[in-house]
Amino acid sequence: MFTSRLHYWWMVAPALLLFFGFHTFPALQGLFYSFTNYRGYGDYDFVGLKNYFNVFQDSRALNAYAFTFKFAVISTILVNILSLALAIGLNANIKLKSFLRGVFFIPNILSILIVGFVFRFIFAQLLPELFAGTPVLGFNILGKPDFAWIGIIIVAVWQAVAFNTLLYLAGLQTIPEDLYEASRIDGANRWQEFRMITFPMIAPFFTINMVLALKNFLMAFDHIMALTGGGPGRSTESISIVIYRGAFEGGEFAYQSANAVIYFVVIAVIAAVQLRTLRLREGK
Repeated sequence: MFTSRLHYWWMVAPALLLFFGFHTFPALQGLFYSFTNYRGYGDYDFVGLKNYFNVFQDSRALNAYAFTFKFAVISTILVNILSLALAIGLNANIKLKSFLRGVFFIPNILSILIVGFVFRFIFAQLLPELFAGTPVLGFNILGKPDFAWIGIIIVAVWQAVAFNTLLYLAGLQTIPEDLYEASRIDGANRWQEFRMITFPMIAPFFTINMVLALKNFLMAFDHIMALTGGGPGRSTESISIVIYRGAFEGGEFAYQSANAVIYFVVIAVIAAVQLRTLRLREGK
């Protein structure tokens, strides 16, 4: 018994040490520096909660929070609608079903930065040339503050749909076919089947997709850096970009550490509220 436990700890210890060294320790270190005026180098002094109070008075940070929430909410809604529709379509009895599932999953395995650079070329050069003179796509939407966020949402949703579709497909596989046969005998149409059978049965998968999608979109970084870099101006700056640039380019290491702590708390609270709300919905 003792030997088996010892073997267990020998197997687990390396992973624990790596996790602590590359995740837990830097997080604790950032929390510590958030109470100082550390610039990323040199000496520092403790300033208490000053950095935290300053975040709520920083217009740049507040604008970034507003953009991030708008981007995350819209993207989460679109991803779940499209993913569920695709999953239902791919779960139907159609030809080349397995092949199509593989094709639709390809975006999830592509590099976000490479995808972003490809779409930046499409939005900035290809579409304006193809639709020159038209009022809709005849210009580079990434160069317009009022439209740049739309381009980011298109790319983010296109790539995120793949993973969410896979989860919905897994959920649809758990629904007994007998339920649909019984509903058809009773005269139910497709919408009634979806509302009374499909959606209630995949409610746990809907909860998982909503929480994961919103969390991932709230942490958006790569898509924005590849497409707009936060521009034009600061119109598409997410809070992750503000934290990164302020900490590593602006000498605001301690201040942005406080910003990161606030952001972590915000995401954790939102995730907890989502889980509680959606799980209550599952029980109805």
